[in-house]
Amino acid sequence: MSDDLARLDATAQAQLVRDREVTASELVDATITRIEKLNPEINAVIHPLFDKARAQAADPALPGGPFRGVPLLLKDLMCHSAGDPMHEGMRFLRDVAWVEPHDTYLASKFRAAGFVFVGKTNTPELGILPTTEPQVYGPTRNPWDTDRSTGGSSGGSAAAVASGMVAVAHANDGGGSIRIPAGECGLVGLKPSRGRVSLGPEFGDVMAGLVAELVVTRSVRDTAAVLQAVAGPMPGDPYAAPTPRRPFTDEVGADPGRLRIGVLTEAPGAMVETHPDCVAAVEAAGRLLESLGHAVEPSGFTALDSPDYIAQFLTNWASGMAWNLDYWARRTGRPIGPDDVEPLTWALAEMGRSYSSADYLTSREWLQANGREVAAWWEGGFDILLTPTIAEPPPPLGTFDSPPDNPLHGIFRAASLVPFTPPFNVTGQPGISLPLHWNDEGLPIGVQLVAAYGREDLLIRLAAQLEAAQPWADRRPPVSA
Repeated sequence: MSDDLARLDATAQAQLVRDREVTASELVDATITRIEKLNPEINAVIHPLFDKARAQAADPALPGGPFRGVPLLLKDLMCHSAGDPMHEGMRFLRDVAWVEPHDTYLASKFRAAGFVFVGKTNTPELGILPTTEPQVYGPTRNPWDTDRSTGGSSGGSAAAVASGMVAVAHANDGGGSIRIPAGECGLVGLKPSRGRVSLGPEFGDVMAGLVAELVVTRSVRDTAAVLQAVAGPMPGDPYAAPTPRRPFTDEVGADPGRLRIGVLTEAPGAMVETHPDCVAAVEAAGRLLESLGHAVEPSGFTALDSPDYIAQFLTNWASGMAWNLDYWARRTGRPIGPDDVEPLTWALAEMGRSYSSADYLTSREWLQANGREVAAWWEGGFDILLTPTIAEPPPPLGTFDSPPDNPLHGIFRAASLVPFTPPFNVTGQPGISLPLHWNDEGLPIGVQLVAAYGREDLLIRLAAQLEAAQPWADRRPPVSA
């Protein structure tokens, strides 16, 4: 049964429970079996919650939401659950045995939807890098090639879904951390619009609005249904995305109409040469879109070519790392020094501390002005932007290691991998990575679609159309259930 269930998406698993063909307990037991079988090779799950999951699944009071009884893994970053460990890739938090006392709003909405939390997944320290190789828990390995990165920072969640441990796992994105792992692991990864999913009760926004929360999945319908279950503002949120015209689930299978789609394969600012495999993935996606009746043409953004872009983004990011260490020092009541975190984390935090408050606010002003220029492209007649998700195939593990004499090497190497995702964290626009291409080595090469702010509906319609035209559900990595 476990292997049969592993091939079903979350929507299908929930239907089995509703039809009384399986019980929530059977789903959870089968999931635990798969995790115990695969995790020693993949290292995706770092905090098993098996006893709690079994008790939750057997409880007659399990909420009757759309995913009643479906197992879910939570990424061990930001979205915390009551009574469970929360380490965010930090040895410091592991050593103090940090446990969160309550659910975030998102965790509560996951529970209300009927999900059963079976564990928590690996993440790089504080979600900094686009790979999942924290010193404290070791690397998560890509099921398509275990010598390769899964991407980050939601790499543990992506590896778990790609290998079939679960059908859906929580993820979040401050510079591409949903889309990058989805692209590297052959999954669907939607970063929703800023304000679509609440970050409360702790936070109104994180890092000046860069961060968004959702999941990685294997099907567009799962992504749409989870978004429908968790979207919407909560009391005290500083802003909210526009109210959708109808449920996101209704967009799956709906006609997107004839869209004007711009194609960008050259990295903004020509900061790095896009790998031929990634260009080929976008070109193939463009041909597929044309065959579906859409108008596809090359385009680009002069707004992203500014030599100041990386510096301004890094000012915001490094300031966020300085805040992050101060936040955990306050919460734990213990000072955090250079020996408590990885060298890159400390170097970034020190960089952040070197900026004045005026520097930080100037950075925010610059990025917001730049974001307006970027977003204006959608006002010029285009509906969708098509890009590679990342600029090269999934890199080998160890690619982002920083030598002792250059602790910031990893973050600058990361910039060359991910030129296409961070701009839309700055603008707050929704972007989705889809698994439409595999290279000659059998590695997934994701493509990214970006819509105007608040237009997840259009992305879901188009993504579902592409999924129907070129299905990926039957593709399985070498390491899978």
